[in-house]
Amino acid sequence: MNSAQPLGSVIEGSLTGGLEVRLHPDISVEDMRVGKFLVVHGLRSRFFCMLTDVALGIANARIIANPPGWEDTFLREVLAGSGTYGTINLSPMLMFTPESDESLSSRNGKSANGLASFQPQTSTTMELLPVKTIPSHFSQVYEASEEDFRRVFGWEDDPQRRNFSIGKPLDMDVPVCIDLNRFVERSNGVFGKSGTGKSFLTRLLLAGVIRKNAAVNLIFDMHSEYGWEAVAEGKNVNTVKGLKQLFPGKVEVYTLDPESTKRRGVRDAQELYLSYEQVEVEDIKLCSRDLGLSDAALDNANILYSEFGKSWIVQLLNMTNEEIEMFCDEKRGHKGSIMGLQRKLLRMDSLKYMRGVCPQNYISKIVQSLEAGKNVVIEFGSQSNMLSYMLVTNMITRRIHAHYVKKADRFLQSKNPCDRPTPLMITIEEAHRFLDPGVVQSTIFGTIARELRKYFVTLLVVDQRPSGIDNEVMSQIGTRITALLNDDKDIDAIFTGVSGAGGLRSVLAKLDSKQQALILGHAVPMPVVVKTRPYDATFYAEIGDAAWEEKPDAEVFAAAELAKADLGF
Repeated sequence: MNSAQPLGSVIEGSLTGGLEVRLHPDISVEDMRVGKFLVVHGLRSRFFCMLTDVALGIANARIIANPPGWEDTFLREVLAGSGTYGTINLSPMLMFTPESDESLSSRNGKSANGLASFQPQTSTTMELLPVKTIPSHFSQVYEASEEDFRRVFGWEDDPQRRNFSIGKPLDMDVPVCIDLNRFVERSNGVFGKSGTGKSFLTRLLLAGVIRKNAAVNLIFDMHSEYGWEAVAEGKNVNTVKGLKQLFPGKVEVYTLDPESTKRRGVRDAQELYLSYEQVEVEDIKLCSRDLGLSDAALDNANILYSEFGKSWIVQLLNMTNEEIEMFCDEKRGHKGSIMGLQRKLLRMDSLKYMRGVCPQNYISKIVQSLEAGKNVVIEFGSQSNMLSYMLVTNMITRRIHAHYVKKADRFLQSKNPCDRPTPLMITIEEAHRFLDPGVVQSTIFGTIARELRKYFVTLLVVDQRPSGIDNEVMSQIGTRITALLNDDKDIDAIFTGVSGAGGLRSVLAKLDSKQQALILGHAVPMPVVVKTRPYDATFYAEIGDAAWEEKPDAEVFAAAELAKADLGF
């Protein structure tokens, strides 16, 4: 379809319920797809809209009482557009009002219908505004043009913004960009049911953040999918590159399972070990469900920590029954609870990365890497059970967050730009285990989600069950990138805290199971459905270090030749 050809006319609608549009007779209803981006040309404003529903209409009920036969082509063509027609529902997302009709007419000229034709404006002469009104009756609806997309979503090489192309509209070859500066300002989420490509979406986003230097990343890689090669979902290739292969100088890999990492051929991976002395009661509390700990056991863990300090777990594991009984008599502990706690914590002995004492503080090494601007991927290998993932993620995140709190306080006191912390984005999978209503108030992840960017630390949560995440936390998620979801509870959770989300529910439910996503929130001006950018050899060439190093090298060599000529060589 031609973007200059009107598709239909607005016949009714409201600000809260959206617009109903009757399609023109020459427009097939089969060309209208849910999620399509359309523009309504009002008398004074242009309205950028998303198509949320498609329907068939009739002018007279007698038509369907005695419908024409399928072979009666002539009668069907006579009725088309007058007796039978198609309608679409639009949800206005943004509007643009020119300075005046006269200035618009003089600048752009008149169209065939006498209205000012809307031509591309530069970013300095236009401003996108939230929708506060609706177009008048019979306003014409048009296909969105490439210029419309650029007005709304910008372009990737905009020097004033850190834009990153996340994909393209469903039926156009034009990039849809997210603003990475706004993306890292708040915690964000990647959602979708199993098999819809959440990991590929996450890897795509992380690659963009690293390439544009929008933030440093700490990625807890539960299934070894982000750091090095991962299995591809398509049939053309077996594996896809990881972040370490795309950005060898910007990404460091730490591993909890050196043997597994070595078998996979990961280069320059650093070993990561944790000691019992680093485990605090708060770390155990998050894992209480996986360890089977009761509230009484946690209360007695606090008693042990008060008595023995950092060595409380080592002391507990070495206690005999008699010593536990003596301790309870002296410190008013509960013998049964402490003995149960001892049995449950013995499971930690089977974790490959746990040590009685570590030769160095590996968490401090991770902090140093982040301070140096490196992006850190922590691989779990064979230690990818839920106990390990929750324990390690909580231990490391709590200490790094405390470090960033101190840095942020120092910056607020000094006001020195050199003290400003680099934004940190922490990526966690199976996020509903960390953020469910039962534990969110007492975990570091709930704290980070509620703080927004106060201490320059945000989350990127990846999950297939958003309904399991606390509503307060979901309302704080800035940008939501959502693949297909079928469960009504999960769909409702995605739109927690989003106004006017009624029409978007149908859009989300109609996504394809692969390479499609609905993006809404802080990093995009309006909700949009995209066909996600392929994560393939073309992407590697466009985003990786090699592609970006060629141009600077050429400039250096050219400057060297000029210098040689100046010196007479």
